[in-house]
Amino acid sequence: MGQKVNPTSWRIKINETWKSRWFGGAKYAEMLHEDLAIRKYIMTEYKSAAISRVEIDRDANKITVAIKTARPGVIIGKGGAGASKIKEGIEKLLRGSKVKINIEEIRNPDADANVVAQNIANQLEKRMPYRRAMKQAIEKAGQSNVKGIKVQISGRLNGAEIARSEKAISGLVPLSTLKSQIDYAYVPAQTTFGVIGIKVWIYKGDTQKFDMHTGYESK
Repeated sequence: MGQKVNPTSWRIKINETWKSRWFGGAKYAEMLHEDLAIRKYIMTEYKSAAISRVEIDRDANKITVAIKTARPGVIIGKGGAGASKIKEGIEKLLRGSKVKINIEEIRNPDADANVVAQNIANQLEKRMPYRRAMKQAIEKAGQSNVKGIKVQISGRLNGAEIARSEKAISGLVPLSTLKSQIDYAYVPAQTTFGVIGIKVWIYKGDTQKFDMHTGYESK
């Protein structure tokens, strides 16, 4: 029986880093729940913004929230009104803590696992055939010069009585190699037949000068 390991957590300190960077001490649980609330608020309020990643940095007096998105205009809004709104919303969640918002644009959304998975989920919710959605995602990723992509969809596909899983792979996706840079995402699609889970793995190449003994890049 195989073991399923999250590709991102397995590569932390090798070619991945944490999405939250702070030291909580005795307030660890409180800060963790605040981070979860921040991410839930952003992903719910700006579902159409194709958000890939929300990174949170804390220091003694300020919390910096970096939002990486394929559609920054949706978040910024007209005259920056959207950015002010999201800052006020997060400050209410944190009970008055000072918040700084950084909005970063993703240059190549077709090569980002979270954006690809969200696009597939949106298409499934609009009742597009799942095979067509998977094929389109793989074709667009291939045009973005990625080395490989794997898409897996699980649930009551096309309204079938029994849930099943189907996957499609193009190129190389070496999940067992630590030096490989794997962008991974899971996004659920809320369809009329129930929840359909979408998993996407994108292989972007290997870490250069990787030391197999220490697990870090050699200098």
